[in-house]
Parts: sequence; C-alpha cells; structure tokens
Amino acid sequence: MTTEAGSYDNSLALIHPDADHKDAEAALLDAGWTRCGAGDWAIALSSPDGRAAARISPFDPAGTYNTAFYREAAPTGQVPALFGHRRLPGGGDLQILELLERVPEEEATGFVRTVQESDGGILEVALRIHERLRREQPWPGPLDFNPTNVMRTADGRLVMMDVFALDGPRLYGTAATDPDLVAARIPESERRFIAEIPLATTGGRQDEQMRAIGAALDRADARRRAQ
Repeated sequence: MTTEAGSYDNSLALIHPDADHKDAEAALLDAGWTRCGAGDWAIALSSPDGRAAARISPFDPAGTYNTAFYREAAPTGQVPALFGHRRLPGGGDLQILELLERVPEEEATGFVRTVQESDGGILEVALRIHERLRREQPWPGPLDFNPTNVMRTADGRLVMMDVFALDGPRLYGTAATDPDLVAARIPESERRFIAEIPLATTGGRQDEQMRAIGAALDRADARRRAQ
C-alpha cells in the first residue's frame, strides 16, 4: 500500500481537540467518510478514497497499546499501516488504519500458527507490550492472537490487529456488582463513556443494563467526591 500517513492529516484536522467519539464520527461523516461496520469496542468508518478506515471507540484503554504495536512491529509487514491516532476525551480512542478485508478462517488460522511458532517478529513485540498493559491497566485481557483478528491488506499481506484489550466481561461484570471498585481504579475522566461501547463486547448485556452500569458509576463518583 502506497498511501502515506500524511494523506489523512486533513481529516484529523477537522476533529476539534476537545471532540469526543460522537463529535469525531460526525466530523468525519461530514467530510465524506461512511460508516462501514462495528466490532469489538468500536465502530468503523471508510475514507472517501476507500483506502483507510477510522476506528472510533467511546472507551478503549487498550487503544494506546494497539497503536504502539502497529508502530513498533511495522518493519515486519505483519501489522496494518497506522495513519493516525488520537486519544479522545472521556476515554475514547481514534485510529486511522489502512482499509482491511476479512480472511477465510483456514488461512487466518495458518497465519496465527506461523506467527506463534516464529522466533522474534510481531510475537516478541506483542509480548513486550502486553506485559506493559498488564502492569498499567486494571482488568487486562489476554494477548489475543485470534484468527478473527487476522486481516488482509489491499496489496495482499496478512496482518494481525486488535491483539490487546481489557477483559470486557470481567470489567463490566465488576462495574455492575461493585461500581465503587471500578470508580477507584479507573479515573472518572478516562471512563466517561464506558457504557457506550458496542454491546457485542460486554458479555451479552442489553441497553438497559448498560444504562444501569453508567448510573451506578455516576453514583460511585458522587460518593468519592463527597469523601
């Protein structure tokens, strides 16, 4: 893929520095980007030129770790090209990556096996960054070298993405049963939109349950401020 990171600087410039995930989506839609999907923790928009995708999450503490992975493992050619990254107010995350396509399961499984059996390469980078995530984040998820995270680039390369995440079911389960613990361990400013991520990642919870989690965390924050 020949598209350079600077090609999307103008799109990023349209997004105000104080923009949250909804503002970022609206700015890109106004600029001609189109919604093309939703998945783990995020929605995706396709660029007007059809060469890039914006991944926008309301709440994704792992975004910084995934983008570090894409940058540090870029020389291997086995991760997607990263054209831009911005942390969003309230704990959100915006990434602009090269547009990718799904890969048949058998081919994806073979790629994962090759990566895991190879010395060095992206596995070494991923293990190093995952150790940092485990030290720095509460409720860390496992390193996710899952075949569903294998994608194909426009020039035919297989790449691995989204290998880092928090443990969504455990985090949201704790938020539902012990919101004071979540409030104590994740700053309020970094989880303002914790109840707005796509429901597929929250252990099967429904809209009303997510609203209840958000309300419970609001009450926990009020108790902390009153102390």
